[in-house]
Amino acid sequence: MSGHSKWANIKHRKGAQDAKRGKIFTKIIKEITVAARLGGGDVDANPRLRKAVSNGKSNNLPIDNITRAIKKGTGELEGVSYEEVTYEGYGPGGMAIMMDIITDNKNRTVAEIRHLLSKYGGNLGENGSVAWVFDKKGQIIINSHSGDEDVILEAALEAGADDFEADDDIFTITTDPVSLMDVRDALENSGYEIRSAEIEMVPKTLQKLEGKEAQSALKLMDALEDNDDISKLFSNFDVDEETLLQD
Repeated sequence: MSGHSKWANIKHRKGAQDAKRGKIFTKIIKEITVAARLGGGDVDANPRLRKAVSNGKSNNLPIDNITRAIKKGTGELEGVSYEEVTYEGYGPGGMAIMMDIITDNKNRTVAEIRHLLSKYGGNLGENGSVAWVFDKKGQIIINSHSGDEDVILEAALEAGADDFEADDDIFTITTDPVSLMDVRDALENSGYEIRSAEIEMVPKTLQKLEGKEAQSALKLMDALEDNDDISKLFSNFDVDEETLLQD
């Protein structure tokens, strides 16, 4: 699975479960707030906000919540002051981890991340320590029941996609980051159900893990994903299907 991580698939498998816990809503609201603060509240004039709002709608985030988050970002409503930072680190077996953070307390967040990494056999790295392992790409996730694989593949390539991969119940479409929303809009206008459209850090190579290291990696990633301050989480680890079924 070149250019793809098991974690990308695991995240989408557990997406519905996360939504029930409110985790996805919390993270999307933070992203909308920050995007509006940095680029203004006009969705059409702010690409980052447009992407965040689009993902909110795809995850059934209520319109009132979206509007409130935008107003908090623009200052029309009082809200929390967030800052952004990216942390890099290592997990079991030397797997590379990148974390995009949106937090109102950086000291609290870094302490929590250090604790989790240490608990599962990893450690926090310096800036740039693992960034070279990844390429920045646009990735669109479509539910596989949206249509025939070959037809969607052709539609994606015609819309400007670079790559297409079918896995379990999802299709993953890879684009240049600049083309992400154009490809997304073209597919949605063709009637396909978009689950998400995000800028992702896609691993150039995968780190195969087995046994206890694989189990620890899954537990670590799950714990990091459950942290509300981690808006995006990327890794290059790979595990076999049998290990996933044991998790």
